[in-house]
Amino acid sequence: MKTCFGYIRVSTQKQGEGVSLQEQKDAIEVFASRQSLHVIEWFEEKETAAKSGRPIFNKMLRELRRGKASGMIMHKIDRSARNLKDWAIVSELPDQGIQVYVATESLDFNSRGGRLTADMLAVIASDFIRNLREECRKGIRGRLKQGLYPFRAPIGYLDNGRGKPKTPCPRKAPLIRELFKIYDSGQHSLRSLQSEMNHRGLQNHGGRPLSLHGIETILNNPFYTGLIEIKRTGETYKGVHKPIITVRLFRRVQDIKSGRCGPKVTRHNHLFQGLFRCGLCNRPMSPELQKGRVYYRCQGRDCATKTVREDVLDSHVSTALRRLEISKEDASELANRWNDQLETIVSDDMRKSLQLRIDAVEQALSRAADLLIDGTLDNETYLVKKRDATLRLSALNEEMRNLPDPVEMEANNAQFIELMKNLVGLYESLKPAEKRIFVENTFSNRTVIVKNACIEPYSWVQMAEIGQRVPSGEPHRHTDRTFDPSKELKTIFRLLSGGDVKDIDEAT
Repeated sequence: MKTCFGYIRVSTQKQGEGVSLQEQKDAIEVFASRQSLHVIEWFEEKETAAKSGRPIFNKMLRELRRGKASGMIMHKIDRSARNLKDWAIVSELPDQGIQVYVATESLDFNSRGGRLTADMLAVIASDFIRNLREECRKGIRGRLKQGLYPFRAPIGYLDNGRGKPKTPCPRKAPLIRELFKIYDSGQHSLRSLQSEMNHRGLQNHGGRPLSLHGIETILNNPFYTGLIEIKRTGETYKGVHKPIITVRLFRRVQDIKSGRCGPKVTRHNHLFQGLFRCGLCNRPMSPELQKGRVYYRCQGRDCATKTVREDVLDSHVSTALRRLEISKEDASELANRWNDQLETIVSDDMRKSLQLRIDAVEQALSRAADLLIDGTLDNETYLVKKRDATLRLSALNEEMRNLPDPVEMEANNAQFIELMKNLVGLYESLKPAEKRIFVENTFSNRTVIVKNACIEPYSWVQMAEIGQRVPSGEPHRHTDRTFDPSKELKTIFRLLSGGDVKDIDEAT
């Protein structure tokens, strides 16, 4: 009685939980009994045969070549191979004195006709896989165009079955939002962010702490903004799932990751680290801790600017903020002027401005598509430009949806004007990290010349001066107020920054 190996296979682990493997085994045992063959070892595999490289299949071939058995029995041709490379190896076994049997087919591999029939069946099995692969891709593209993500949900979302959008996970989605906000603050590197999120309990799908690569994957994934990006092809689609973060926050995080803005956390994490430059040689003012005091030093050897203490810079900032404060009389006049223009500003200027920006991005995207068709632009560059344009469009549409109504705008103006009356009090009540964000978003030009700090405010801060009848004089200061510094800090930049400076609403 000839000895043989029995080979049974299913394509996935899930199929292996069914009855297919047992049915294949039963059919092979019946065939072996009828042909007087003895199966001495079974090789069971749960992996697709569309690609070569199956470990158990290759192990069986090695054992056959060593003479451990005189042949092999398979259930069908397509169980041994669905790619022509593996089938070429199987079809050559009879030339090496190794018998090949098919339990459901009466094929004689020792005859020319039998081998020709087996080769034709193998080609049909390979073509079936090619067609199935193409149909699967067509179905995936159809889902993506519908805004559905046909793959496993990213961390922070839940799968809801076929044809249904992903939904935010009640437990992980808030942690994902915190992850982006913490990194947006500019106070963390990827490694310190990993430690912080592991401490807060954010885990991967397997219930284990996130790796450094996992953290970076989340930060790079626009899925959390409502967009679907396919890395392999570079295509971007508008998803129907609910976003976890805003597009503006996502873009801000990408800028920080690429090093275009924001200092990373250091050992000491000084108050004004990365914010001031030398006004003479334009070198950064590097912080140093000496005998309990922090000094900011220009590294230029021949530069007249040497060092300045951190508390001196802090005093200069407070003085500059005091000059920007407005009096009660000026605040009243400014409020009346702004409120008179509210209806026009909200309904016309702001909406028209946003619509013009949206139209410009759409036109740029259309021109890029035309250049792709003409062959002027390669596909890879087009996909990059399309991704960036899609992100910008999402951000602008998000801004359009969030335009305040006149009543809300009036309340925002009143809150902004109230804050402008006590900028110094607000600044002094902040934590060090919030102070750094405050300075970064309030002053555009921050330099040190010799021992003096030169600080120029952003234009949006100076808007309050429009209503002042007396542009200079003794500043007014009111400190008998109570407020939540974190909440106040968010509001002052969100209301009138106009997108020119850092979005504090997400950073704090």
